[in-house]
Order: sequence, then C-alpha cells, then structure tokens
Amino acid sequence: MVRSNIVNFKIEGGKRLHGKVRVNTSKNSAVGLLCASLLNRGTTTLKNMPRIEEVNRVLEVLASIGVQVKWKNGNDLEITPPARINLAHMDTEAAMKTRSVIMLLAPLAHHLSKFVLPYPGGCKLGRRTVRPHLFALERFGIDIVAHKGKYRVRVKKALAPADVVLYEAGDTVTENALMAAAKIEGTSVIKFASANYQVQDVCRYLVALGVGIEGIGTSTLTVRGKTDINADITFCPSEDPIEAMLFISLAATTKSSITILRCPIDFLELELLKLEKMGFRYTILKRYVAENGFTNLVDIRTAPSRLTALEEKIAAQPFPGLNIDNLPFFVPVATQAKGTTLVHDWVYENRAIYYMELTKLGADILFADPHRVFINGPTVLRGTEIICPPALRPAVIILIAMLAAKGESVLRNVYSINRGYEDLCNRLQKLGAKIEMLSDA
Repeated sequence: MVRSNIVNFKIEGGKRLHGKVRVNTSKNSAVGLLCASLLNRGTTTLKNMPRIEEVNRVLEVLASIGVQVKWKNGNDLEITPPARINLAHMDTEAAMKTRSVIMLLAPLAHHLSKFVLPYPGGCKLGRRTVRPHLFALERFGIDIVAHKGKYRVRVKKALAPADVVLYEAGDTVTENALMAAAKIEGTSVIKFASANYQVQDVCRYLVALGVGIEGIGTSTLTVRGKTDINADITFCPSEDPIEAMLFISLAATTKSSITILRCPIDFLELELLKLEKMGFRYTILKRYVAENGFTNLVDIRTAPSRLTALEEKIAAQPFPGLNIDNLPFFVPVATQAKGTTLVHDWVYENRAIYYMELTKLGADILFADPHRVFINGPTVLRGTEIICPPALRPAVIILIAMLAAKGESVLRNVYSINRGYEDLCNRLQKLGAKIEMLSDA
C-alpha cells in the first residue's frame, strides 16, 4: 500500500561541497527490467537495484498480481513470476502513481488473452501521449482501447512478428515493442527505436535470456523471438547517467570540487562538452568497465569554475544527443553563468513552467513559452520555502539551487525526489551539505 507521509528537506545553502559520491543503478533501467522479468518463467536476480519510491511502486504492483519479489543481500532483488498471473487484486493505487505501469502492457499480453490496466501516473509534465505504445503493439496483434481511465487489452490467439516503425523514438515505447517481439517466434524489426541507456539494458537482459537482438545502441533493432523463456539468471543494470548529471550540475552550480564515482560516460559526453564550453572544469581520473561487462564508467573530479552562457540554445535530442532528463540540470548551472542561456525543453508542455520556481530563490528567468526559458546570470540565490513540484527532475533542480542559495531553505513534500534518488539527503550530507530531513506530523 502506498504511504503518504510527507517529508521535507531543510537546507542551509551557499556552501561549497567536498568529498566523494558514488552513482547508483539507473532508475529507468530498474523499472524496465522489472517489467521485462515477467517474460521469464525462471527467477531473475537484479543486482544493486535502487531502493527508491518508483521501484517500490512497481514492486507493489508485481506482488499484487502474484509475482514473488524478494530483496536479498541489501540491494539485490529476486523476481519469480507465478505460473498464472491474476490481475483481480492488482494494487491500482500503486499502479496509478507510476508511469512505469505502461510497460506492463507487452509482458502481460504474453500471459493473458484480455486484461485491464489503469492509466499510468508519475511526473506531471503535460500531455504525454500513449498512442505510440498502442500503435506499436497493435502491429503484433495486441489491441488496446483507452476508455475512462483504463486500458482494455485484447490479445489475438497467435501473436505474430512484425516490422514496426515507432510513432516516436520514446524509451518506454521501444521497451514495450521489444518485450512484445521477444516472445514471438520469428524476426521482428523495430525502426525509429530509442537507443538510450535503459533500452540497451533491456536489450542485453533479453539477449542473456536467449532472445536474438541486433542493432543494440542504434535506431533499428532486429529481434529474433523465443516463445519459451525459462532461465534462472543474474543481471547487473547499468549506472544512472541522470544521477551522475545531478552531481555534476550540483558541483558546477555550487562551485565545488567533488569526485563522482562510476559515471556512465557514453551517456554523458555531450552534456560534459556543453558544460566544458561554458567553462566548467573537470578531470577524468579513471576509466573502467562496470560489473555487467558492457557499461563504460569513469570517475570525475570537478573544480570550481567561472561559467559563461553558451551562445547556442541548449536542447535535448534522442541518444546520442543530450538526454531529455539531463536538460533541466542546465537550469541551475545557467543561473551562475555570465550572460543569457536559452533552454529549449521541446518534449514536455509543462516542465519549463516548473523552472520558474527558481525565481523564488532569486534566479533571473524569462518564461518565453511553455517550452522555452531564458536564464540570465550570474545571480545571487537566496534561501526560501518552496513546495516540491510533482515532477522528478524539476524538483531536484530546485534542491540544487537551494544548496547554492545563501541562507535557509525548506523544500516541502519531496516524494517526487524520492521517486528517483536513493538516500539522497544522507549522500549530500556526506559531501558537506547542510541538509536535514523533516517529517510533517
């Protein structure tokens, strides 16, 4: 059952940070792999999984439909699907608090001939159409009708491989198409696919289960499906480039020298280049491969930097472009850069509105339209009280700005942050941040 305790952060900002912090396993990879584990009749053990609210919500949903889920050895998670999945007692409250439930469409279609799922929740970022999922899955024989807050799904008796052109190059729609194709005998081709880190993780997990996939890391995936997947398997998800970017942005905004361990560099190169051209100074101390054998990691040491705004706009693009989830982290950085920075958040209608919350701390931001803001800097940020917006990345950039702001700040109801970051308050304290967690009575 979803808990509703309200947690707040109290911050004494304006201090430079120091020390080391380790990047955790990716939230987005974790939830994608949890959904994909339903394709396996055997037991999947996922290593070093983040203990965050988003994962908790997915686990609550899985447990309510009969899946055995068990934490082991700290952060390892063991998942064993039942012989028959029953949605009669699905925890709909948990399902409606996470957008990840949308990725259950394809896995459940391999278990049930018809079923109903509630609309997904998660971040409030404007209209996030699910039509790409519906268009992709219908190509395999999965018919979905959205009606009165529910998805009503009917599955043809014989699902068939397909050539699919995705309506948009989204991460979750690519994962849904992959999971549909994975258990259909024959060859399917998915074009205009996302090549992002979480998609690559799901691909490599499916390959480990015996599914053939060519084109991993590209926009065209060729999938040779396997109807019977039954293996006891241990898999290590990749580290989170979005969490790494949080600490990079924090270092740049607070002019701090910190060491960030286990950064997945292949998914940060363009972000670091943009910051480097703004004057951000950093050193790569070490390069190595993660425990999973495929994620390239680096340790980064940052240095206090004098920043200058870029002449060009900063905007996201599908991988290998600048990650859409990393785009917001340029906003607090831009408040400390000399000149005017244009951030163009073209994907979401509402997210740029949340950027304006930083003006309460003294940031000089012009709201041009629902997708664009102009940020003038550098400005002196000063502490204040703000209610956390219902969106993960906008919430955490307010936290970054508060850590840079002189004086005391209170960030109220930080559930949005806890959805995506594990034990963040304690980890920031270890970097010297004056931050404490308070609960409303």
